[in-house]
Amino acid sequence: MNPGMAAGLPDVAVSPFAPPGGLLRGEVRLAWLGRCSTQEQQDPRQSLLRQFERSRSALPEAWVVVCHFYDVESGRLGLNKRGKDGTVERFEVPIPRDGGIQELLAEAAHPGRRFDAVICESTARVARRMFESLSVERTLEEAGVPLFAWNEPIKIGGGRAQQILQRRINQSVAEYEVFNALETSWGGLCLHVREGWNIGKPPYGYTARRYRHPNPVKAAKGQTKSRLEPDGTRAHTVTQIAHWRYHDRLGYAAIVDRLNADPALFPPPIPPGGAARARGAWGKSAVADLLRNPKYTGYQVFNRRASRSRSGAHNDPALWVWSPQPVHEPLIPKWMYDALTQKPQANQGSRAGNTINVHPQTNRTYVLRGMLLHACNRRMFGKHRKGITYYCCQPEANNRGRPDAYAGHPKTTYIREDLLLDALAAFYTDHVLRPNQPERLAAELERAQHRSSAQQAERDQLHHLLNDYTRRQHNLLQQAQNCPADDPYATALRHVYNDLEAERTSTLATLHNLTTTAPTEAVGTMPELLDALPYLARHLADAPEELLRRLFETTQLTIRLHSDSDPVAFHITLPDHHQPPRQPGPPTNSGGSHE
Repeated sequence: MNPGMAAGLPDVAVSPFAPPGGLLRGEVRLAWLGRCSTQEQQDPRQSLLRQFERSRSALPEAWVVVCHFYDVESGRLGLNKRGKDGTVERFEVPIPRDGGIQELLAEAAHPGRRFDAVICESTARVARRMFESLSVERTLEEAGVPLFAWNEPIKIGGGRAQQILQRRINQSVAEYEVFNALETSWGGLCLHVREGWNIGKPPYGYTARRYRHPNPVKAAKGQTKSRLEPDGTRAHTVTQIAHWRYHDRLGYAAIVDRLNADPALFPPPIPPGGAARARGAWGKSAVADLLRNPKYTGYQVFNRRASRSRSGAHNDPALWVWSPQPVHEPLIPKWMYDALTQKPQANQGSRAGNTINVHPQTNRTYVLRGMLLHACNRRMFGKHRKGITYYCCQPEANNRGRPDAYAGHPKTTYIREDLLLDALAAFYTDHVLRPNQPERLAAELERAQHRSSAQQAERDQLHHLLNDYTRRQHNLLQQAQNCPADDPYATALRHVYNDLEAERTSTLATLHNLTTTAPTEAVGTMPELLDALPYLARHLADAPEELLRRLFETTQLTIRLHSDSDPVAFHITLPDHHQPPRQPGPPTNSGGSHE
């Protein structure tokens, strides 16, 4: 008789590459490892129970599960992020839990561990990606703990080559399925966005208008899709913030002060966590995030943040997905958004505000404050001596700790304000208040009156449509009253009624927009303005400082003094609605500039 058989061992030569021989003797203690995706993808309770029953059914006799480790989380997470969200406690899983995968690996490395091997339903339950799955398998193997799976043959005595081949195939298939599902889902999301549908919570200033899902099966389940629509006062707030930032060149702090001064006119935003987390006031980060959101340009944009792969980190704008054309009403013009996000603001290093001086202790005003740049790229500051106002640059006064920062810079560089204002008056007269400007404004007045007549005709047509929708809805209600509640014809009538209601709501919104954008009585003062333009051009230098400052801020005046002998360069940027008409094409940056 074979001595091995007499000892109760199998009559087979045990391969040195097989699992530890200790599994052939007596009772084998096992730890069960389970995992299921988040509650949006599966029912964690049912999934874990199924995995546990399958794993036990594959065990040989005298093998018993003595401890249980499982998590409720995505299998695509890295091992360093596993078992930290605590979602498993939310579910009533009738399986005692000794921890998650982190606790399993920690106990496996301990010499007094309670188990000899680990059993799971499949290696996809360990991790979806092969790298993490192999890492767990290698860690257990180095601790002398083999890993078995229900969907793989459990061999103890023979070699493991066939088992490893099958396992690697299963792991490759699991990783392929993950990436295939992700790529398919990504393609669907991109198409969803390019068609103009919104994803997630509407940004501040917009509200979601729901539409019946185009898939009849999903529509029958009550699923919808949404597009963005302006949200009344909040939409006006977004536009106002952009104007303050672009035209008035206000800093975030100054904008926040204006917003919080009238919360009824500028309602504060509500954070994603709900009203419980709301501060009830604006903050600088909220204003900055608002100005960086491209959805306010009317385009639908997706993939601005890596919400899952990199914990919400901002993606490179080159990776954003844009709709081919605007799909909802813009609150910030595209050219203004580009100007706000693609170039530094000209008020950097200067006090905020579009007033001549905003510091309460200032005794003298400087109309060109913050607009003069020296060749060293420092802003020139104002001085007043012997009745004359100067703008100076003295870098050594503020850079005593950096002796080499401005080597070769003159000790003091200055320029007179009155000479600058005379030159600016001539510059604006030639480039902005041109001799033919009255004729151009007169033509614009005629076009405005023409637009007013066209808008009135469109309003009359919309009123006619509203009356027609109301009449048709009334007829449908009368027909539905004579039908039983479960009659298919009555159901069809309700669908038609709902479609008419959607059309009526859309028509009301269009009519409201026409009403709010109708020409105001201010157009009637245009002839007086035309008559005043020649006088304004001749006496621009004598205008009040507040008006001059407003003109310079609106046109984003920048004055650069290249050196003591070079001429001064004036640079202005006219708002987009003052530019000559551009040829149709894709959106571009802000309007042209002049020097």
